[in-house]
Amino acid sequence: MRKVYTAKDVSASGPYSHAVDAGEYIYFSGQTAKNRLSPEDSPANESITSQTEQCFKHLTSVLEEVGLTEDNVVKVNVYLTSMKHFDEMNRVYETFFQAPYPARTCVAVYELPLGADVEIEFVAKR
Repeated sequence: MRKVYTAKDVSASGPYSHAVDAGEYIYFSGQTAKNRLSPEDSPANESITSQTEQCFKHLTSVLEEVGLTEDNVVKVNVYLTSMKHFDEMNRVYETFFQAPYPARTCVAVYELPLGADVEIEFVAKR
């Protein structure tokens, strides 16, 4: 049976688990700033800095539920609605991870769920 984790203070914007245990690796679903328990708490026109910080707050909550920290993260995928957000997102990213940094992919996408401008997902290793 598949073991899944759900953070108590993060919502899901669809039928998915926050994290799935695959043995040595844990796969974390993407989180946006809009995954607050009360989506109406998301300010209109929220800055990319604020959205990125909120993504990491959600992911930290799920990491804690699993019993891991950011030091266990080996791969990060970042989705941005525009590469004009890249530098601002990176400034927040650098405050969350320490060198040596996880492997990372960052791509621009046309649109993200719930009107978000950034979505971040992890793979962590026990």
